[in-house]
This record gives sequence, C-alpha cells and structure tokens, in this order.
Amino acid sequence: MRVISGFLKGKKIDFIKSTTTRPLRDFVKESTFNVLIHSNLINIPLENANVLDLYCGVGSFGIECVSRGVKKTTFVEKDKEALKMLKKNITHLKIEKKSIIFETKVVSFLNHLNKNEKYEVIFFDPPFSETFFIKELEVIRNSGIYKKNHIIIIHRESKSNEDLSDVMNVISIKKYGRSKVIFGSLN
Repeated sequence: MRVISGFLKGKKIDFIKSTTTRPLRDFVKESTFNVLIHSNLINIPLENANVLDLYCGVGSFGIECVSRGVKKTTFVEKDKEALKMLKKNITHLKIEKKSIIFETKVVSFLNHLNKNEKYEVIFFDPPFSETFFIKELEVIRNSGIYKKNHIIIIHRESKSNEDLSDVMNVISIKKYGRSKVIFGSLN
C-alpha cells in the first residue's frame, strides 16, 4: 500500500493482515480521490479541509488526505493492532501535527465529540458486515459537526444494498470489484 499523490507520494503505508480489518486498496483509494477531486457533482476543495476518517484502520484514506494538503485528519479506530500500525504510519511519515487519533469505538467518539469542530470530508469504512454505521450517520446529521459544503464517503461491499435515503442524499455510487464507494451529503 502506498500514498498516491501529494507531498508523500510514493511513500509506503504499512498494513496488517487481519480478519477484523481490511486495507483500502490503492486502486479503490485512487479512484475515490479522482471522483472527489474531478467530479462536477462534488465541490469540496481538499486544501485546508478538516477530514474525519471513521473506522480508519491503518489510516490509508486519512494519510492520503494529509498528503494532499488538508488542514487536519481526525482518525477514529478501536482495533488495537490497527491502531498500533496507524501510529507507526503517522510517525514514520512525520505527519503528527496534522493528525489526531481517537482510540475508541466510532459511536463513543460521536457521543463525546466537540460540536464546535466542523468537517468538510467524512469517510466511513466500517466492516462490510456492519450496518450500524447508518445510525452513526444519523448521529452526525443531528450533531451538526459538518460544514454546509461537505461530502460523506462510504466504502462498502459492492453487493450491499442499504437504504441511505433517510439519512443522506446520494450523489454518486462507484463499484470497483468487491468494493463500492458511495458519495453523498447529509440531508
């Protein structure tokens, strides 16, 4: 796994082989950023944006955001092995000043978050078997921790068919093999 673009381009991101986490494949990550940056339907400048990376694993998405010039990435993860690798990656890449790590379950983070913190990009990568993230989207919507101009990006299994219409306006859905990436905004 590697950083695709920005000042860390080409740098290695270490990951773990585990049944509880899965890495965001480079191809899926690159395609996600192509949509985020080049789509006429999405107008979120990454430069100086605040990013929330939920179920971040080893931090591949959030690290990519830092490399591309975001103001700060907040990483949220509960898996101890993934956290150890996330911290190693952030230290190795020397991006501690642009990274905040919360070692907790996503729902706990959301229930205790700073409501003054506003995010432009919120990335969800829950386990494919997990559907509780829909309730977490509702918590985010009700908390108002997102800026008016924001994007929600959700990485799911391509076969998944959750109905998100009550929580968000889906802008685009892209499928890449086993992965599906949903882009939208909270309604």
